[in-house]
Amino acid sequence: MDLSELLAYLAEGLVDDPESVTVDRFEDRGTIVLELAVATDDYGKVIGRGGRTAQSLRRVIRAAGAISGQRVLVDIVD
Repeated sequence: MDLSELLAYLAEGLVDDPESVTVDRFEDRGTIVLELAVATDDYGKVIGRGGRTAQSLRRVIRAAGAISGQRVLVDIVD
């Protein structure tokens, strides 16, 4: 499974409107940057209380990238 697909799958499980989840992939100096966007009403669910959910998503994706030898950053965009 591709890292962007994994992030989309995890985010779709958290939100009320899974159709609006998009993940854009960019590469910057050897680092993969995944930009996650969701519906306006769902940002709170993806970020979580105190940012805990967002941090957990970042950790899972970073660990999955490390397995394949890639450096990955997750950015939640408006």
